[in-house]
Amino acid sequence: MPAAIQHIARSVAPAGSWSGETLDHVTLDYDQRFRRRLLLECHDGTQVLLDLVKAQVLKDGDALMTDSGARILVVAKPEALLEVRCDDRVQLLRIAWHLGNRHLPTEIAEDRLRIRADHVIADMLRKLGADPVLLEAPFDPEGGAYGQGQIHGHDH
Repeated sequence: MPAAIQHIARSVAPAGSWSGETLDHVTLDYDQRFRRRLLLECHDGTQVLLDLVKAQVLKDGDALMTDSGARILVVAKPEALLEVRCDDRVQLLRIAWHLGNRHLPTEIAEDRLRIRADHVIADMLRKLGADPVLLEAPFDPEGGAYGQGQIHGHDH
């Protein structure tokens, strides 16, 4: 193990399944939270090698479990997002269809959709009758229909 790496994390405790102290925390955007293997530098400078068996999405509040028994808290980094709300649920469903048709990672809630900020897509949303709002928030899009994580093309 190189001298800079202080801990190796080989497993993840899901948010809500653990309690107690953490050694440090790492703040990651969505792309950084979908990993199998990555060298992480935590807030206080702790170096952790994430070394999972397979790639998975790390959620806000998860704990990286190190070989030494320490826990590293995962914090979802706020990102520039577009939020779409509609009074008409059919319109919101129609917009969701258009976003899915473009294979855009989309966070779905009961009354809103969130996607990464994109001026071209914002223009499309306006043409569909929506009024997208730019905001900063953690991004937690839906996983793929054939498993957790990001969607890549049409191969299943």
